[in-house]
Amino acid sequence: MATYEVQVATGDVFQAGTTNSISITLVGTEGESAKTKISHTFLTNCAKSKIHCEQDLGPILLIHLYKERILFEDAWFCNNVCVTSPLGKVYRFPCYQWVEGEIPLQLREGTGKTLSDEEYGILKQHRRYELEERRAVFRWKTFAEGWPLCLDVDSVEDLSSDTKFSYIRAKNFHGIQTVQIYRMAFMGFLNKHCSWKSLEDMEKIFSKIKRRNTVPKYVASHWSKDTFFGYQFLNGTNPVVIQKCMELPDKFPVMQEMVASFLGADTNLRKEMQEGHIFIADYEILEGIPTGTINGQQQYIAAPLCLLHQDSTGLLRPIAIQLSQTPGPKSPIFLPSDHEWDWILAKTWVRNAEFYIHQIIIHLLKTHLFGEVFAISTLRHLPTCHPVFKLLIPHFRFTLHINTLARSVLINSGGIIEKGAGASYEGLLMILKRGLEKVTYVSLCLPDDIQARGVSSIPNYYYRDDGMKLWTAVASFVSGIIDFYYTSDESVQRDAELQAWVKEIFMNGFLGRESSGIPSSLWTIAELKKFLTMMIFTCSAQHAAVNTGQYDLGAFLPNYPSSMREPPPEVKGRYSLQLFLDTVPTVATTAQNATSLLLLSSTLADTRFLGQYPEEHFTEQKPKRLIRAFQEQLQEITEEIEERNNPVELPYNYLNPKQIENSISI
Repeated sequence: MATYEVQVATGDVFQAGTTNSISITLVGTEGESAKTKISHTFLTNCAKSKIHCEQDLGPILLIHLYKERILFEDAWFCNNVCVTSPLGKVYRFPCYQWVEGEIPLQLREGTGKTLSDEEYGILKQHRRYELEERRAVFRWKTFAEGWPLCLDVDSVEDLSSDTKFSYIRAKNFHGIQTVQIYRMAFMGFLNKHCSWKSLEDMEKIFSKIKRRNTVPKYVASHWSKDTFFGYQFLNGTNPVVIQKCMELPDKFPVMQEMVASFLGADTNLRKEMQEGHIFIADYEILEGIPTGTINGQQQYIAAPLCLLHQDSTGLLRPIAIQLSQTPGPKSPIFLPSDHEWDWILAKTWVRNAEFYIHQIIIHLLKTHLFGEVFAISTLRHLPTCHPVFKLLIPHFRFTLHINTLARSVLINSGGIIEKGAGASYEGLLMILKRGLEKVTYVSLCLPDDIQARGVSSIPNYYYRDDGMKLWTAVASFVSGIIDFYYTSDESVQRDAELQAWVKEIFMNGFLGRESSGIPSSLWTIAELKKFLTMMIFTCSAQHAAVNTGQYDLGAFLPNYPSSMREPPPEVKGRYSLQLFLDTVPTVATTAQNATSLLLLSSTLADTRFLGQYPEEHFTEQKPKRLIRAFQEQLQEITEEIEERNNPVELPYNYLNPKQIENSISI
């Protein structure tokens, strides 16, 4: 007689327990136990039982969990199962999913295994069966031509339970949304389809949430200053657009005499370019984008070029702005020496261009949509026991839910973005399509991107400094995990599941475009490590950098206008404060956008921050030690950031690990 002790842990989530009957079967190399009931009554927390077998079952490979209704169907969230053999060996079976219906759930022992590491045919069969089931659930579809493929569901109601928001998160999400909509309606903003009366009136839009007040007020006081305009290229919501300018493009004919007074004594434009002090932001991707109407009023888009200069103190300032890609009499180059409102308006057109590039390409495409591609391919090609699945799955938490929700209410035809932006729906689709055509692997890998844009030495670039520390920490963590499971480049090459996984990411996420440099196969351990580091960084730190500050920096309308109601100026000297107010969005559009920005940059209940892994997918001791070391690195980064921020007038905290969520879930 052999007796096994079984402990079943129920998850700590809303309504995780069940009134249904739970039974278990153990499957070992030498036999299978009888089906044994674990619970007859309400199952919560941990339930223990003993299983008596006529003989030792050998190493335990699988367990079968059965949930059978007593009075009615009652879903159950299982955390994990532990089985202790007669000789005291403990087998751990991670689960962390909802068990629904009466179809038995098979779980395998939690040791990470690649396909080539499998010793037993029954486990190879289990891998195939698990992936077949997943592929039937997680299917691809095309949302728009030229976009990455996405999950084939029509609404969040169609999602599996394990990919939906938790109850507490959903309640918090809808609560914030409802409160803000009612607040805007109560104050009468949502029905005012007219211009703001003054800049001061715009501050009334600010949320009364206390922690949200500081930065928007700072922005309202500094938005028109050239130094703050330049600062945002480094540490704003879109800190990845500027690049060093060593030679001016023909389409941007800035002359020395135009900018001489802004460069300082004893220098000139050519010298400043050669010394690496001139930077450029080019919004060519917006050229010819079709515009739409908001409440019947025509909207406009520009495709500007902006030249910036880093002065001797390290501050970055704009020195020339052209609002089209075609120079000429109707496309003047605006300068800081122009009339106040001419110059402010030119900068505001750049900020409007920033809105489109940031929201559609940098935020939506390069974090949300790529994160979804990574998640779907992982679920379709890597079984639960695969070490890469174990590494990545915490970084996809709620991503499928938030993206499905976005396709339903945010980026759909007639959705929130179309209603508040100047581009038509077709224009919005076109911006993202053009963005995808220009995406490169270099742009997704922070160290390579910093080098490629020539911004490795520009001072006060907190996004770069904090991001590089985080990239290094993630890379170190990934390296330790991969070295534990892969012993050679050949072990990567012969991992058929891994190769199918990266191939599908390349084909469905990047549409098979070889010029992107995105790998379609992985040949070395080093390539695998870099690819995984990019994925985790994208789904955590990069998303935080371009998402968390949206309300902070965008709540004050002139700093982040989503639409422009007058065409770009073709001559100088005609603008005033009133014409400015009649160009930027109306009161109602401002209120709608502010509500969305507040919601999308909120930290919701049930958030898991970078490095927090309460679900123990790894059961071996080495990965657990690596997780602890990763957490210690993140704590050190937090302390360094907070020390740096102490004397800073406007602290940069968006890449503080304490504010970075593990996954794209908002």
